[in-house]
Amino acid sequence: MYELSIKSDFAASHYLPDYKGKCKKLHGHTWKVEAVFTGERLNKIGMVVDFAVIKKQFKAFLEKLDHVHLNHLPYFKKVNPTTEHLAKYIFNEFSKKCRPLKMKRVTVWESDTSSITYYE
Repeated sequence: MYELSIKSDFAASHYLPDYKGKCKKLHGHTWKVEAVFTGERLNKIGMVVDFAVIKKQFKAFLEKLDHVHLNHLPYFKKVNPTTEHLAKYIFNEFSKKCRPLKMKRVTVWESDTSSITYYE
């Protein structure tokens, strides 16, 4: 089994309704995201996947989140746009786009010192 990881980032704003603290107010982050995948087989040239290909797909996926207000997205109208829910959203949605790779986990940093990892 092979494990591969890629990292990217995007900027977005949000606020956390019902939160008692500063994050209740509108604010933004430059979110850093690491996606980790597993693969059992190598292709004919000895790669699980070409890093350039998967990074391009991931960047294109994250573009939909870049410079948006997360609270306005349909998914986050149902759940509070916490880092926890953001990690789960990225995991669930990008998992559909990266097959035959299997997504193992997603880690989202809202700052250099605070992150959440989601996996199933």
